[in-house]
Amino acid sequence: MLRQISEDMRVNLKDRLRELRDVIRQSRHDSAGEPPREIANLPPFPGRSLIGHAASAVDEALTIAESFVPHSRPLKVDGTTVKSLSIYFPEGDEDRQIDGERQFRRDMYYLARAVLAGYGIDNPRVHEASFSAIHAAMRRHHADLLAAATAETASNDQVAAACSALLVECLSHRPVQSGETGSIDHSLEIKSLAPVVLACGLASKADGGAPEPDILEIAVLAAEVREDRIRLACAQANPVQELTPVFATLLAHLT
Repeated sequence: MLRQISEDMRVNLKDRLRELRDVIRQSRHDSAGEPPREIANLPPFPGRSLIGHAASAVDEALTIAESFVPHSRPLKVDGTTVKSLSIYFPEGDEDRQIDGERQFRRDMYYLARAVLAGYGIDNPRVHEASFSAIHAAMRRHHADLLAAATAETASNDQVAAACSALLVECLSHRPVQSGETGSIDHSLEIKSLAPVVLACGLASKADGGAPEPDILEIAVLAAEVREDRIRLACAQANPVQELTPVFATLLAHLT
C-alpha cells in the first residue's frame, strides 16, 4: 500500500513538472506557438523580451539536466509499445497488479501523445496520473468484462466489450485535455484515445504473437473511419453497450 502511495505521488509530481515545462517552452523568446495567457496579456514593455530569454535559458538547462537522469521513456513509440489486456490487467499477487498498472499508465501516456503528434498537436496536455485512476476504475467497475476478455478463449465480442469500457472510463477521467476551461467536448479525447484502445484490443487478439509495429497506425486509420459512430455511441445512455458492436466490427476486420 505504501509503495503504491509513493508511486502515485511520483506520477502526480511528474504531471505537474510537465505542465511547468510546457509553460516554460511556450514562453521562450524563439517559440513559434502562442505564449501562455499570463504572458500574452502583458502590455509591451522592454522587460517582456527578457522573460522570453530567461524561459529559453531555463528550458535549455532543464533539457541538459534531463539527459543525465535515468527514465523509462520508450526509445520509440509504435505498435510494439501496445500490450494486451492480460498484461495490463493480470491475475495474481499485488506485485503483478502494480506492474500491470505501471505498464498501462506509462504506455497509454506515450501512445496518446504519439497519436496527437501524428495529428500535428505539439505539447498536448496529457495527465499520466489519470491513467492510474482509469486502471483502478476498470478493475472496480468492469472486473467481469476484464475476466472474460483476458481468458484464453476470449471471443471477439468479449474483447470489444472490455475495450468499450476502457474508452468510456478514459472519457470519464479525461487524461487528454484541450486546455479550454469548462470545455466538455470529447473530440480531442476520442481522436487520441479511441485508436489507442483499439490497438490494445488488437494486441489482445494477437496475444502470444510477435507485436506488429504498424498496429497503432492501423488503429488510427480505422478509428478515423468510424469516428462518427464512436462519437455517437459515446453520447448514448449506455455507451459501453453501444460501442461494443463498433469495436467488434473493427477487430473482426483487422485481425
